[in-house]
Amino acid sequence: MWNQIAAHISTVIGEDFQANHRRSVGGGSVNQAYALTDGDRSYFVKLNQAIRIAMFEAEALGLRQILDSKTIRVPEPICYGVVDESAYIVLEWLDLGYGDHQAWEEMGRNLAAMHKVTSAKGFGWDQNNTIGFIPQINPWTVSWVKFFTEHRLGYQFKLAICRGGHFPKQNQLLAAIPTILAGHTPMPSLVHGDLWTGNAAVTRQGEPIILDPATYFGDREVDLAMSQLFGSFPPNFYSAYNDVLPIDPGYKQRKILYNLYHILNHFNQFGGSYEYQANQMIASLCETP
Repeated sequence: MWNQIAAHISTVIGEDFQANHRRSVGGGSVNQAYALTDGDRSYFVKLNQAIRIAMFEAEALGLRQILDSKTIRVPEPICYGVVDESAYIVLEWLDLGYGDHQAWEEMGRNLAAMHKVTSAKGFGWDQNNTIGFIPQINPWTVSWVKFFTEHRLGYQFKLAICRGGHFPKQNQLLAAIPTILAGHTPMPSLVHGDLWTGNAAVTRQGEPIILDPATYFGDREVDLAMSQLFGSFPPNFYSAYNDVLPIDPGYKQRKILYNLYHILNHFNQFGGSYEYQANQMIASLCETP
């Protein structure tokens, strides 16, 4: 398998690359991840079951779209494919370091610049992708309220019910979304889509990067909200972002709504206490005047 992946890399880069050494590295909870090197060049390789090749195809397209925006650094996708029973994606290897005050300010400015990239097609993306290993449905939609209600929360609720989840105020919340989002008219911004603290980093050279996107065009606040869900980015990230794109009034409540999507998604992937957390968030949103 590794020789075939190396041959694919060689074809793409136009130079001979040999899979002389590989080692397992951290790559999240969904994929196996490896550093692959010939002694001079290294690549980051993720593996999964062959049936998940569409997940890697969408990741490559999302990374390429962010790269083409020339706003914030992401690893360049090299190639993807299937060998035997495994799907793979090969990415540029980036040596990670520790971000200082200046790097996180730059992260904030660069993310704001990415969010200024918009789509005339509305909210959605050219194809479906995944959030973790759960499908993320992205039909082009004019209305953000309709898109988020049907294709984000509504879809996750359907999956969660099939998994045995119990959400007594689900319908009440879905009916309340137009009220919660009333007066909020976001542009369809290019978003990362899964921007928790583990998907943002800084290279050893001090350049901010974002990783593992679940790309689509949506309300830019979905990225800001998730950046505060599991921990938080440093305060200077938000102040620098706000200098470029001021955060709209009412964000505090919308943050709960948008992060509910990710908590439901975590329930659908991992189960456990995420059902309780989701119901707490739903209750908070339904009780807010």
